[in-house]
Parts: sequence; structure tokens; C-alpha cells
Amino acid sequence: MAMYRLSHGRRLLCCGHSYLSIALSGIKPPPTSNQSNNFLHSLLDAPNFFEFTQRNSSSKHQFYNSFHLIRPFGVYQTLFGNSHISTLASKKNEQKPKNNGSSKPDQSWINVYLPEKARPYAHLARIDKPIGTWLLAWPCMWSITMAAVPASLPDFKMMALFGSGALLLRGAGCTINDLLDQDIDRKVERTRSRPVASGILTPFQGLCFLAFQLSLGLGVLLQLNNFSRVLGASSLLLVFSYPLMKRLTFWPQAYLGLTFNWGALLGWAAVRGSLDPAIVLPLYASGVFWTLVYDTIYAHQDKEDDVRVGVKSTALRFGDSTQKWITGFGIACIGSLAFSGFNANLGWPYYAFLIGASGHLGWQILTVELSSRADCHRKFVSNKWFGALVFTGILLGRLFP
Repeated sequence: MAMYRLSHGRRLLCCGHSYLSIALSGIKPPPTSNQSNNFLHSLLDAPNFFEFTQRNSSSKHQFYNSFHLIRPFGVYQTLFGNSHISTLASKKNEQKPKNNGSSKPDQSWINVYLPEKARPYAHLARIDKPIGTWLLAWPCMWSITMAAVPASLPDFKMMALFGSGALLLRGAGCTINDLLDQDIDRKVERTRSRPVASGILTPFQGLCFLAFQLSLGLGVLLQLNNFSRVLGASSLLLVFSYPLMKRLTFWPQAYLGLTFNWGALLGWAAVRGSLDPAIVLPLYASGVFWTLVYDTIYAHQDKEDDVRVGVKSTALRFGDSTQKWITGFGIACIGSLAFSGFNANLGWPYYAFLIGASGHLGWQILTVELSSRADCHRKFVSNKWFGALVFTGILLGRLFP
């Protein structure tokens, strides 16, 4: 046992002296053998200690020896940052791609759970990005709940139909947008990886998928009354023409508001079989103003690319005055919601939650950093909570008139 410790101590002393000489010299040491060179690179490449030891030790005895080799090596690397080892590490760090926030690694559940052939179609419909479905569905839910009989719950079957319709119609809108904008999408950093723009899907495949989506949407629409069927079908004109607006006007966000909030009219009609202009028109207008707030914030993510490719948006129209404009739209949104709720005879809980929704909208407007893509996206996505607050207020206001 004593002889083992003496032998082991001598080996450790020699190893420590060797690494100390290398570190103090600050000069790249010539590799003594392929084994020592591989040892250094293995240490740098190993993501953790156990992986390193598994790659360089084939027995418990070698594992024990490797541990004692690492200790003096780590100390000397810390003390002498200009050594060859430190230089190798810095070069490897420089080779790692940096994430500047403009793009994120694709970690979508689509790529994990869906079959490979189905993935491009799922990305085309944006089913892994539910915020668009929420923004389309909330005005429908507002209207259906407001149309319920006082002191009673809304029609949950109708809400399920409209939820499914929102998912399908939003996906169809994305498909139409990608087919018409494929040339523009290739020039914009955020959109160039979309299935049609990147060439993963051909335009013909996109058209076939669009026909499938619209067929499913038709199945939902046929569950409604005749008046609602006509009203719902008329929204397709807005859906198909919206992608062209960014080429024609600086107000495509207003046109999106007209399109996305059609459910505020359709939900009431599906329950009542007609429209009450005093209630549904202010509700529809509130959704349009709300869209002008969140989609103007969203458009600031792409304003540099929009200028380069020649498309228009309210972000470019308003420029440095954006916060003043969206403040006005926010006030108009809350005012229209209050007016609609008053005409619908909603109870006091509605106005309490409307105050909360006002605070959320004000937080977005006052704190958004329009020069930060990440913050613009964060504020945009948070609008699902604004819709939830308004919905909860309408629900409680109808239950407790």
C-alpha cells in the first residue's frame, strides 16, 4: 500500500510539474504523443466531467487517475488564461453560433410529435402558434356570451363550434397569406423559412391544403342558421383580399381588424338569428380598434424588412408617433366595449373586469419597446389575456345583471 501511494504521488508530482511548465511558458507546447493531444481536446469538447471520464477511462483505476489529472490542469488553466489550453477553448467558443434574439431555434412540438410528411402543412396552418386562433376566437366568444339570456350561461355547443371554426379559418387565412406573399416572405428574415416561401411545399400543394381547410370550415358553417351561413360566407371576401392590402395602403392593420372581428357579428347572429346594431356594432368596432393596437405593435417587428421590400403598415405610417396613435385606439376600444355592454344591460361585474382589461391594454401601450422585436412579440402575445378579461366580464355581467 505504501509503495502504491509513493508511486502514485510521484506520478502526480510529475504531471503537475509538466502542466505548470506549460502554463508558465505561455507558449503552445508541442504534443508529446497523440494520446496527450487527444486528452486535451477531449477535455475541451466534453460537456461535463462524467462524459469526459467515460470517453477517456476504460476502468475504475483509469477513472481515478483521470480525476487527478484534471485537478492540476483546471487550476493552471484558471491561473494562466493565455496558455495554449485557454486559446483552444476561446477558439471553440467563438465557433459557437450566437443567438442575437432575431431568430430562435425551432423547438416546435410539430417537429416532435407529427409525422414528417404532415409537418409542413401544420407549419403552414401555424397550429403551433395559437395566439392567432385566440385573437380570432375571442370576439366570437364575447358575442355569443352577450347574446345569452340574462342570468344564464352561454351556449357551450355554439362556443365549441366557433372555437373549431376559428382554428380552421385562421389556418386557412395563413395559407392564403403564404401563397400570395411567397415572394415577399423570401426577403423577410422572420418569414423566409415558411413552407411555401422556402420551397418545402409547392403552391399547388398549398392550394390543395387550402381546399381541405375550407371544406372543414364549411362543415362548421353549415351547423348554423341560414342567416349566419350567409353572414359567415361573406367574410371570405375579407379573408382572401387581406394579404393584398399591405401592397395598397398603409392601413392593412385596419383591414385585418375588419376581418378578424367578423365573429363579433356572427356569434350574435348564430344565437339570436339576427343582428342588434346597438349592441353588435360597438362590439365589432371595439375589436377593430383592439386589432389596430396589437397588430401595429406586431408590425414593428418587420418595419426594416417592410421598407426594404416595399410593403406598407401602420408601423411605418405612424413611425415615432406610434404610441400616441395606439393610445387613441386603446381608448376607443374600451369606450366601444363599455357602450356595447351598456346597451346589452350587462351587470356591474362586466365593468369591473373592463377596468382590468383597460389596465392590461395600458400596460402594453406604455411599456412596449418598439425597437425591440422580442418585446413587441411579447406584448402582442399577451393580448390573449386582454380577450380573456373581457370575456370573463361579459360572462359574469350576463349571469349577474
